[in-house]
This record gives sequence, structure tokens and C-alpha cells, in this order.
Amino acid sequence: MTTVNARAGRREWTALAVLMLPLLLVSMDVSVLYFAVPAISADLAPGATQQLWILDVYGFVLAGLLITMGSLGDRIGRRRLLLAGAAVFGAASLAAAHAQGPGQLIAARALLGVGGAALMPSTLALIRNLFRDDAQRAKAVTAWTAVMASGISLGPVVSGALLEHFWWGSVFLLNLPAMALLLVLGPLLLPESRSAAGGRFDALGSVLSLAALLPVIHGVKELARGGWRPLPAAGIAAGLVLGALFVARQRRAEHPMVDLALLRTRAYGGAVLANLMAMFATVGFAVFLTQYLQSVLGQSPFEAALWSVVPSVGVMAAAPGAAALATRVDRAYVIGGGFGFSVLGFAALMWLRTDSPLWFVLAAATVYASGLVAAMTLANELALGAAPPERAGSAAAVLESGTELGGALGMAVLGSVGAAVYGRDMAPVASGAARETLGGALGTGDAGVAALAREAFTHGLNWGAGGAAVSMGVAAGCAVLMLRGASAGRAPSPRVGAAHGAG
Repeated sequence: MTTVNARAGRREWTALAVLMLPLLLVSMDVSVLYFAVPAISADLAPGATQQLWILDVYGFVLAGLLITMGSLGDRIGRRRLLLAGAAVFGAASLAAAHAQGPGQLIAARALLGVGGAALMPSTLALIRNLFRDDAQRAKAVTAWTAVMASGISLGPVVSGALLEHFWWGSVFLLNLPAMALLLVLGPLLLPESRSAAGGRFDALGSVLSLAALLPVIHGVKELARGGWRPLPAAGIAAGLVLGALFVARQRRAEHPMVDLALLRTRAYGGAVLANLMAMFATVGFAVFLTQYLQSVLGQSPFEAALWSVVPSVGVMAAAPGAAALATRVDRAYVIGGGFGFSVLGFAALMWLRTDSPLWFVLAAATVYASGLVAAMTLANELALGAAPPERAGSAAAVLESGTELGGALGMAVLGSVGAAVYGRDMAPVASGAARETLGGALGTGDAGVAALAREAFTHGLNWGAGGAAVSMGVAAGCAVLMLRGASAGRAPSPRVGAAHGAG
């Protein structure tokens, strides 16, 4: 069904530009500490476990609170939640920059996750309400997706540049001007929007969603990092049980946090799945590419970070190109084509060798990144268009929770494939740390072992790329089957419609 809506003007596009800056910084904070860890270790002397929490707690809290914040924004107002999130994010950034110990930095990073969880679904939900025209909303969502993807790539580059001249806290102070700008301009440019249906906030459902997502994502990342262990596996199992309880509660709730009827529609549910699969490959393979540039080709961390931005050039062209093509061709075929295009890039990396030229790995990475971002752009736009405006916050939150889960699964599955191949190849020639990781082999100081380890890691990368290619081929087929004929126009939720009728 085609919907006719008022077209956005200069005010709405200016508001979009204001929303993009905090989105860029929130996504950058996922990776901004990569280069700062040595400086933080020298200054604060965290233990091994504390160092892992410094790196990971931001992402864990962000992922765990997305559904809660999306639902809260629908009830209290998305602009109000966005501004509150900006204030929390700014205060937490200041606290993190001046932390005097590991515990303080972990707490500040957790608070950053709270602020980020309020900001991210609010930005996407406000786009849903700023741009009622389908074509204009597609362009706005394209910009949102490109900025989010670019932020993750730019994080290491920006932190590396800052650390060349300033202390490690400067990577957090970068957030302050953007949050201050949002707090000043947000009330002037952004309209308030909330669900007319209202209803009580489901506090128990919020606790259940957090308790379900945190152990699953943490457990998956721990298994990817250290292999099979009972405790992370038990955490995943417990999270799945709590997730089932959360779903059961949503089925009975009068005002649910997650509209399960919407999730079952092809347009929204299929788009969430497509987004999850895209992030599965994007995040799952990122660690291979970074380690190949640094440990196989011998680049410095900052040099590797600069080169890793090259695929973003293709991404910036692919996102608007896919959106334009989707106006002429069923978007299911364009999303499937994006996944298919990424298969070509991953397939090329199956032939990567330790002596391959740099241009080869960068070209292949550009191909797969362009295809994945093209698919994500259209999936985001399709999901947002299918969601009723009054549930835009919770719909955006579920979409983003899927991306977090997809990234964690990608790290676990593709990382495990690469680690298994590496361990098998190194078993006859090394033991201990050298057999477990490339870093351990390089640390032995034995040139022969190091050369064999680089070969083994590259072989593991080849298999990881093969796994990504197969999974993206499956994703292409699923996208065409599930999304063919699905409309970006809104399909009203029965539950939401009933709520309006009651109101």
C-alpha cells in the first residue's frame, strides 16, 4: 500500500545532520579504545580481567539496554530520551577521561553504555517521525546506516591520531562538543514524539530483556575469545531461558515492550534477520582483517587502522546506490544482490596468501563491505517503514539488538573456524601460546615459528572467509524468499491498533 505523507523540508534535514554527529561518536566508542589500551595499562595498571571489562562493558550495557530504552522513548518521548542520553553520555565521557583507577573507568564506560543505549534507538526512531515520505525516509536511513558503519571504522583512526599528541583521556573528551551541540540544537530542531497509546512501563520486562541479552552476548564473546568453557556456555543457556520468559511475558502484556505481531511480519521480521546476518559477517571477519594487516603484513596499529578505512569509500557509494536501485527493483532482490556481492569479496579472500599485495586484500574488503552495507541500508529502511510511528522506538531498538547479537555470533562462529584451522596447522610445529594464537607465536622470537604461524593464520582467514561467503549466500536466498513483495509502507500492528482504539 502506498502512503502519501508530507515531505520534509530544510528544518528536518538540518535536524538529521544534528542527529548524525552523536550517532557517529556512539558508534566510534565501540572501537575507540583499541589504541589506548597500552597507555591506560601504563597509567591505571588494570588486571587482565579489568582490562577486558574496560574494553567490553560499553558494548554489553549498550546491547542489554537497547530494548528497554526504545520502549521507554515510546512512552516518555524520543526527543526527551535523546537529550537525557546526550547528557549522560557527556557526563560519562568526562568521568572516563579523568578516571583515577580501573574501577572508575569501568563504571564510566558502563555509564557510557547507558547513554549510548538511549541515543541510538532514539536517533532512528526520530528519523521515522521526521521523514514521513517513503523516498525521503529511505535517504535519511541511508545516511544513518553509512554514518554508523563509518563510526566503527573511524574509531581506531581517531584514537590513534589523538594519542600521538594527547593523553588517553582525550579519546573521551572528543564526545563533549557533540553532546553539547545536541543539547542546544535538539530542542530547537527536533519535534517531540511518543506513542499515543501510552501504557505503563514494563519494569519486569525490562529486567528480563537485560538479563537475557547480557549473558548471551557476553557468553558468545567469551567462547569466541577463549574457546569452549562451561561458565560462558551456562551463561548463554541461562540467557536463552530468560529470553523465553521475556517473550512469554510480551505475549500476555497489555502494553508490550516488543510488538511480537510486528516481528512476525515479513517486512519487519525479515529485515531484522537480514541486518543480523550482515553484522554476523561484518564484525565476525573484522578481527581477521585487522590482524592480517598488523601481524602478517607487519603494519603498525595506526597504519593498519588507516588502511582499514579504505573500504569505507566503497561503502559511501554503495548505500545510496542501493537505495536508488530499490526505487526501480523489488528491494528483496537488491538486498539479496548486496549479500551476493559480498559473497564475491569473501570468496576472493579465500585465495589470500601471506605475500599477496595490499591492494588485493583492500579491494576484496571493499567489495564485501559495499555489499553488506547496501543490504543493511535497505533492511533498516524496510524495518523502519514497516513499524508504526507510535512504536518507532521499540522497533528501532529490536533492530539494533539484532545487529549486536549478529556481531557477537559472527565473532564466535567465524573466529572459532579460524582458530581451529590455525591450531590444527600449528600442532605439529609448536605448543603452548604459539599453538593457540598468532600473537603467541610472534612473541616466541623464533623466526621460523613466526613464519609458519603467519601461514597458519592466513589459512584460518581463508576458511573464515569461506564460512562468511556461505553464510552470505544463505542470507541472499533468505532475503529474496522472505522479503519479495514486502512493502516499506506501514503495516499496522493489531495490538497497537487495538490500543489506539481503546484510547
